Amino acid sequence: MQREQIFDFMNNNPAFFLATIEGGDPRVRAMLLYKADESGVVFHTGPSKDVYRQILAHPTVQMCFYNPAQNLQIRVRGTLELSSDIMLKKEISSHPTRQFMQAWRASCATEEDFYNTFAVFSLKNGIANVWTFASNFAPREDIALA
Repeated sequence: MQREQIFDFMNNNPAFFLATIEGGDPRVRAMLLYKADESGVVFHTGPSKDVYRQILAHPTVQMCFYNPAQNLQIRVRGTLELSSDIMLKKEISSHPTRQFMQAWRASCATEEDFYNTFAVFSLKNGIANVWTFASNFAPREDIALA
């Protein structure tokens, strides 16, 4: 599978599982992708959440995107970076897939307050692995996403 096909797969299957570490123990939860492309694998979360603190403490993570109809998983590993890009936050919060954020925006006194209610992370230079039942016992092939 080529890099562009991997990005297409992730963008078409935006629910993914994120593995982090807390106190030496793994933690996994479902997340919602914003976008995946050459600039990185981008998602957001709230600064009040455990996952936020886990990422800041140990930014090396693994993501797993899955499509059961295709019986295909894309696993991506790398290091997350916290973004301070206000233009990216504006883009995310105004995107049609993020209508749920409008209630947060309405509850904030200022635009700055609203942008502080969520944090954006980007995995840059990720390494992807493709998994299927057919390739279950084959050696893992690392695919660079940058």
